[in-house]
Amino acid sequence: SHTDKITRVRAGLERLDTDGLVVVALDEIAWLFNLRGSDIDYNPVFFAYALVTKTDVTLYIDDAKLDGSVRSHLQGVKTRPYSAIFGELDALSATLVQEKRRLLAGQNASWALVKALGEANVKVDKSPINMLKSLKNPTELDGMRQCHIRDGAAMANYFGWLEHELLFNGGHLRLSEVDVADKLEELRRAQEHCVGLSFDTISSVGPNGAIIHYSPKRGSDALLDVNKMYLCDSGGQYLDGTTDVTRTYHFGTPTAWERECFTRVLKGHIALDRAVFPAGTSGYALDPLARLPLWELGLDYRHGTGHGVGSFLNVHEGPQGVGMRMNYLSAGFQHGMTITNEPGYYEDGGFGIRIENTCLVVKTETKFDYTGGAGGYLTFEPVTMVPIQKKLIQSGLLSEGEKKWLDDYHQKVWDKVSPLLEEGSLGYEWLKRETSPI
Repeated sequence: SHTDKITRVRAGLERLDTDGLVVVALDEIAWLFNLRGSDIDYNPVFFAYALVTKTDVTLYIDDAKLDGSVRSHLQGVKTRPYSAIFGELDALSATLVQEKRRLLAGQNASWALVKALGEANVKVDKSPINMLKSLKNPTELDGMRQCHIRDGAAMANYFGWLEHELLFNGGHLRLSEVDVADKLEELRRAQEHCVGLSFDTISSVGPNGAIIHYSPKRGSDALLDVNKMYLCDSGGQYLDGTTDVTRTYHFGTPTAWERECFTRVLKGHIALDRAVFPAGTSGYALDPLARLPLWELGLDYRHGTGHGVGSFLNVHEGPQGVGMRMNYLSAGFQHGMTITNEPGYYEDGGFGIRIENTCLVVKTETKFDYTGGAGGYLTFEPVTMVPIQKKLIQSGLLSEGEKKWLDDYHQKVWDKVSPLLEEGSLGYEWLKRETSPI
């Protein structure tokens, strides 16, 4: 409940020797009060501020956003107009000075808020909510598993439809990147508990796939071509979780170079997925696992390897991540976190490759425990349920262990997703073929 969360936040403030917290990050506010909204596209958050002290909790929000059920839910929480926070912090500042107390403000607090409180009265630091929010409870973890199965059904229906359109229904050089992205949204929204997308779909063919954060616009978007790679990075917001998945497919005959690059990206993906590591290990330390197969050829990619994912919240969340950023050093992995595993390779003017699964960080059993019981060992549990195209794999580059990983993953995808598909449908037949053993 939100009262339990407030108790945990107050305990965190005690450790930081501060008397209150000004909450400014919208996903932190939504998490803290167990509320969701729709003020920002793709993110189920609402415009608000919050102030948590040792004795009071105040939510600053436009009154029109609160109906009777929300007011009832917010028992014990004061509500004030959204814009009232500046004047009330200014009034509070004199008391803070007199009593020699300080409030904590998150690192993304605006200068206006800090100024209202008075710089001497504020400690700007990491909000304790950021870490608390990253640790999913058992209900949230199960929700992430379940929503990804339904998301996998939408993706199977999509790729089954797309392949049929391109190869047998005249879609080659007729369907555009936006056309097919719209179809994917339609199929995703048809899934139970889906309320929309978690970000603007990256639907990219050929050279556009090499633009890492490409966003197609109708009229200037490219036409799909069976002779070019197709990269699709997409996700959904569900009442029980948030999804983020990238797959790269070729609907014609890929070149040997495209297949080698894809296979090396896959090897890095598998290496990170199979990692077993002590609790508290940082994503900075794990990042080279995903890059080594590319580094062996002198190749690399210019983005992080993974980010946290919210539970029916923002698709990007921290503090955890996998990558070269120094701030990942201070956010070691703990059981209950989420993380994406998304190495890639991008050739300007040619093609882009990315393979992304959303994963849970979970405890695992090891023969020994060198940590002496201090957290034990962790690994990643992939919850994304979408096949990885075998046509793009040079199987000679994979070890027997890597092949087994792929077959085991595909068997799990088939077992979980196929019951949600209509037997004999395009999506069902596509999934059956794509999850067959390598």
